[in-house]
Amino acid sequence: QVQVVESGGGLVQPGGSLRLSCVASGFTLEYYTIGWFRQAPGKEREGVSCISSDGGRTRYADSVKGRFTISRDNTKNTVYLQMNSLKPEDTAVYYCARTSLVGTTDPRYFGSWGQGTQVTVSS
Repeated sequence: QVQVVESGGGLVQPGGSLRLSCVASGFTLEYYTIGWFRQAPGKEREGVSCISSDGGRTRYADSVKGRFTISRDNTKNTVYLQMNSLKPEDTAVYYCARTSLVGTTDPRYFGSWGQGTQVTVSS
């Protein structure tokens, strides 16, 4: 079964950090661009970041630039999202997914979505 599983979410205070993990099963992650997305209540799913199959190209939403870092370890079939300086507006369910394209964070071009992991930033 082709799927990804997200983990690492939780409750954190403003200014804190979390590291999310996206583990692939049923397919070889190293062949795909992987994207991170988030969806807050009442809002559309938005692209947060993506990383090319070899890790050489990354892209970030303006709202997270300088605070979030995407990386991957293909030997572990895992992509990470390090989130620093978290803000209340970062609160959302975070998802990862795969695409064969490069350089896009448009959710319409991604598939094999996971169930997501909740991130809550609150004091």
